[in-house]
Amino acid sequence: MSDLILGVSAFYHDSAAALVADGVPVAAAQEERFTRRRHDPSFPSRAVAYCLDEQGVSLDDISAVAYYEDPRLKFRRLLATFAGAAPTGFTSFRDTLPAWLGRSGKLRTDATVRAELAALGRGRVPELSVRRHHESHAVSAFFPSPYESAAVLCIDGVGEWATTTLWHGRGTDLRPVSELRFPHSLGLLYSAFTYFCGFKVDSGEYKLMGLAPYGKPRYARLIREELIDLKPDGSFRLNMRYFEYLRGQVMTGRGFEKLFGGPRRTSESPLTEREFDLASSVQAVTEEAVLRLARTARERTGESRLCMAGGVALNCVANGKVIDAGIFDEVWVQPAAGDAGGALGAAQAVAAERGARRDHVRTGHDAMSGSLLGPAYGDDEIAAYLDARSIPYRRLDGDTLAAQVADGLARGKIVGWFQGRMEFGPRALGARSIIGDPRNPDMQSAMNLKIKFRESFRPFAPAVLAEDAKDYFDLPQESPYMLVVSQVAAAQRLEAQGGGASGLDLLKVRRSTIPAVTHVDHSARVQTVTDRENPAYHRLLTAFKSLTGCPVLVNTSFNVRGEPIVNSPQEAYTCFMRTDIDMLALGNFLLEKGDQPVWAEESDWRDEIPLD
Repeated sequence: MSDLILGVSAFYHDSAAALVADGVPVAAAQEERFTRRRHDPSFPSRAVAYCLDEQGVSLDDISAVAYYEDPRLKFRRLLATFAGAAPTGFTSFRDTLPAWLGRSGKLRTDATVRAELAALGRGRVPELSVRRHHESHAVSAFFPSPYESAAVLCIDGVGEWATTTLWHGRGTDLRPVSELRFPHSLGLLYSAFTYFCGFKVDSGEYKLMGLAPYGKPRYARLIREELIDLKPDGSFRLNMRYFEYLRGQVMTGRGFEKLFGGPRRTSESPLTEREFDLASSVQAVTEEAVLRLARTARERTGESRLCMAGGVALNCVANGKVIDAGIFDEVWVQPAAGDAGGALGAAQAVAAERGARRDHVRTGHDAMSGSLLGPAYGDDEIAAYLDARSIPYRRLDGDTLAAQVADGLARGKIVGWFQGRMEFGPRALGARSIIGDPRNPDMQSAMNLKIKFRESFRPFAPAVLAEDAKDYFDLPQESPYMLVVSQVAAAQRLEAQGGGASGLDLLKVRRSTIPAVTHVDHSARVQTVTDRENPAYHRLLTAFKSLTGCPVLVNTSFNVRGEPIVNSPQEAYTCFMRTDIDMLALGNFLLEKGDQPVWAEESDWRDEIPLD
């Protein structure tokens, strides 16, 4: 039997479980997908149960459990932080301390993990190995990557103490090179602007990134002069006089307000030119810092390939800048780059210590299986759900399903696409996706306002056949996990009308042959699709290309604003009926909205889902 290691991340945000067999990821999922609570921080009981069930094993078959960070070291950092901020941080200290002390406090996380695993009733609890936060990120970036050797760069808010780390990976050996420590954090700088612009920390950073192209970086110089001392090698120090996270439970205060000419934006209030420009400015500074760190990584390791993880590695615009700069020949980003991926990295760290090899490197492909590591539902399960509720459907073979969905898309239909194993990580990659025709100039607003019920400024991503990607995007390498932004190719661009437009009016300007996925700066967050990693999605894209000549589709996550991506057929059908999605492809079953019975709920579901 394979040597099985279970990895767990929990108790901050995006709890997850991952299972590796001889070091290879075989199952992984975030707890939010089961509990339906976005960014659920609780112990991932359901995700653990899924991982065990996926492999048909119990805890008796698991060699070891790996936890993704060291709670005792993290607690020492908290104590040092409060002591350094005293007496101004007393209220925050008083409010935070109870969560760490007591029999079930975070300081005793190792005991809590053992107790939670025991409560599952799935067998004896194996030995528990506690890892370091940035080690878990680094291992998740390097070990499943397709590279024999690489520089590894991890950037996030904070782990125990580290906020930015550089590593050097060779074979199965991964060694730390250098690190930057709290409170100096590029992730927390970005989160401070997320908070100041009225979005949720640890949730709204991607909104800030999407907002940036609407503005101009007119505050970038001020940020460099007052907030961050950025050195040529990418190291930096923040001016803590302007930040509140050392003293309280908010990110910014009066210092920020004075520096940027007014109070922070209230959540859900109208966006103004100031927010556009603040987003543009901090994005520019972040890109500059990441580029400098990448150059240092190349110089310090001598490697021609780079692996990345940590929350800042989800900044796909910065990733694209690193690739475009040609600092490295290739860049690979862990698809679950945030804390959920820490579960995988922790498990692989233990597996490596137990002798696991990286045989996948010889294939030239990564070991993530397209990040399709979550639950799948067979046609028998789907049919049982549909038949039990007398839901009308047509059962089709794979080719016919692809052809009929492609025809619907070409006629302007919006389709829910539910196929195979669910994605691990924050991106929908063609397993739990809502898709549309990118040539339709009205598709972006229709999807945002009538399907996702979210802010109109939010861009959508293109999925493109890998073999056709360079005809549509200036993309020098594949981007299978939608973590790289590139420019739309010149051949697809149109001469823009409305040159005087600014702010959200930029949305009305058609810029390319695929306007629904072309952001206001001609950029796109690209997913390249291969038959090897996702044959069903590749088949659909091929059918759409055969019908229309266009090998691109709009791809967004199968959910509404504030809700986790759907996991089960029931959740997919519910989302289908609550929204203006026209067609639903559930495995080999095709459902048309016009054929469905009247949908009724006792209460307004929008009141039950908190906004993100």
